[in-house]
Amino acid sequence: MALHSSAAPARRIKVLVVDDSALIRQLMTEIINRQSDMECVGAAADPFAAREMIRAKDPDVLTLDIEMPRMDGLEFLEKIMRLRPMPVVMVSTLTERGAEVTMRALELGAVDFIAKPKLDVAKGLRDVAADLADKIRAASHARVRRIVSTPPLAAATAKPAAPARPMAPLGRASTEKLILIGSSTGGTEALKEVLIEMPPDAPAVLIAQHMPPGFTTSFSLRLDAICRIRVKEATHGERVLPGHAYIAPGGKHMRLSRTGANYLIALDEEAPINRHRPSVEALFRSGAQIAGQNVLGIMLTGMGADGALAMREMKDAGAFNIAQDEATCVVFGMPREAIAAGAVDEVLPLKRIAPRLLEVLRSRGGIGNRV
Repeated sequence: MALHSSAAPARRIKVLVVDDSALIRQLMTEIINRQSDMECVGAAADPFAAREMIRAKDPDVLTLDIEMPRMDGLEFLEKIMRLRPMPVVMVSTLTERGAEVTMRALELGAVDFIAKPKLDVAKGLRDVAADLADKIRAASHARVRRIVSTPPLAAATAKPAAPARPMAPLGRASTEKLILIGSSTGGTEALKEVLIEMPPDAPAVLIAQHMPPGFTTSFSLRLDAICRIRVKEATHGERVLPGHAYIAPGGKHMRLSRTGANYLIALDEEAPINRHRPSVEALFRSGAQIAGQNVLGIMLTGMGADGALAMREMKDAGAFNIAQDEATCVVFGMPREAIAAGAVDEVLPLKRIAPRLLEVLRSRGGIGNRV
């Protein structure tokens, strides 16, 4: 007598592709349909056709081209996130304008993006097929937020006003301590929440955010415009200074090094770690080895497990580590893995992370004291 499993087959992720290029629609459809856990339920040439397909097909995830006729991707994304929030993965070109617009799309609520080259798009998309599939999977589980209103560009790029009550200076903690942050999916907005609260005399902040080449320059400039600390794309060999945040350039690992009393930044193009370059693992491991108990580590939203084991090394070396909680993560993968590795001292909602950082820095004994 044959035995039959009563378990229902797992439901496949329904994906709708929106792109004005017939070639890209075909390639994206092929990539998606090759995955055993997802299917392309439609491909629309413009947002007007996409709007009808969303109603008819009820997709789980949308892939959305930025530059399209009749209505561009940003305008359509804003309407989606205001009227029918859903996970969206943007498809962006590797250009300076593409990077700037992509950053705006992430501000509007897009979960992630995939970069396509301007030349030989077919080969470029095939090269990133596995990455695209991973981003769609992550997006299908992402927490999306409804957009109520969007600030005008002038407000988004203005330096913040000074706080009503001046904060007590951090003193020696600014020069002795370092803040190391790892993030991926959803990390661009999470990083903004943390960095915008940092006072001008904050310790140096080193950031590994999963991002391809060509996008970290625009990202760092946008953050620098709204933060009290200086935010910049890191350069090889530069000295690490208080009041500065350094973002690992796309396509390069960033590690901490030291010469005498000075911390320095070391960049390299060694093989990807956990499929990423920059990798959180590379940054955090160097922090454990070079700075030890002078480190405060933070794991923000992101898919996968990059950085979890190295964060445990930081904790074993005396670092004080915080992970973003599940409720406020777009994707809880990286914080979950860090917690499971025993690498985390506290799990906090995103809005509590920066205040807690400053509390620990001001506490007697600094980071080394488990307060």
